[in-house]
Amino acid sequence: MAVNYKTVSRTVAPFVVPPELEAREPAEIRGRGRDDVRLLVTRGPHGVATHAAFYELPNFLERGDLVVVNVSATVPSALSVRTRGASQNDTFTLSVSTRLPSGKCVVEPRRHESKPGEILELPSGASATLHAPYRTSRRLWESTLAGTGDIIAYLFAHGKPISYQHMRREWPIEAYQTVYAAEAGSAEMPSAGRPFTHELLRRLASDGVGVAPIVLHSGVSSPERDEPPYDEQFKVSEEPAARVRMTRARGGRVIAVGTTVVRALESASTEASRVEAANGWTDLIVSPASPLRVVDGIITGLHEPRSTHLAMLEALAGSEHVDAAYRAALEGRYLWHEFGDSHLILP
Repeated sequence: MAVNYKTVSRTVAPFVVPPELEAREPAEIRGRGRDDVRLLVTRGPHGVATHAAFYELPNFLERGDLVVVNVSATVPSALSVRTRGASQNDTFTLSVSTRLPSGKCVVEPRRHESKPGEILELPSGASATLHAPYRTSRRLWESTLAGTGDIIAYLFAHGKPISYQHMRREWPIEAYQTVYAAEAGSAEMPSAGRPFTHELLRRLASDGVGVAPIVLHSGVSSPERDEPPYDEQFKVSEEPAARVRMTRARGGRVIAVGTTVVRALESASTEASRVEAANGWTDLIVSPASPLRVVDGIITGLHEPRSTHLAMLEALAGSEHVDAAYRAALEGRYLWHEFGDSHLILP
């Protein structure tokens, strides 16, 4: 059941992320490999913290647990564009986000004052017409793209990965893929899964921890700007749905890798807390007002203080737990953002 964003209250104590705690490059540039990031493990109602490395994750899971991952692959969704008729030098970035059921796209003109009816010239003769701001957003627009053909192929041919100011430099699209990425569609990386390696997945399997795939194509990170999440396309097939049901029936825990997985699984759950195969678009906002039905733990990154993701973490573990976890992360000098450190929450 969707929750009106205006009813979502986040009671986590305010905090500030110092600039030096912003991860500016992939972990393998800073250390030995993808899994060479830190892992903050917080447990119980009071959020008791343990400090570890991500490659130690199997030590905190149990035989019979099920780790659910998002196998959506990241698309290079940032295009260099200009307003029709503008000079060659008057270019800016257009981030192409979620494809809507209507066939239109949600786009973000970066650092550009847009207006309804504006036509943007895209690479290779394609164009984007801006119709109206998307829902209540101040920066996202509904748009119709023309001349692109298959949009995924077009973006791989002409786009770059979406990048933000905290980045030290641009990184290739391969840096934004998880090792299990399989179905292209995310405008931004489902980053909670980035530290996983094939070796770590093999260790989980040998320890009796299952791994199941779902798909949710994530859009641009509007929750980081205190805007509500918007419709995103997801797919929970029958096999992973059955594995979730079996895990819960046997007393195992369902551990979601990322907020995207939480959103997909909870969108596929029934009033009786049973996950069924489902696909389509979800506008679900998970918050304390909309309790979790099937997820027992989450592996995630560290989120901005005004992010709606914090409301999701509160729904899982409670505000006291989340407050304690974020105090520990700041005191422990953990790194934020998509190339940063990880957080395992076990209520």
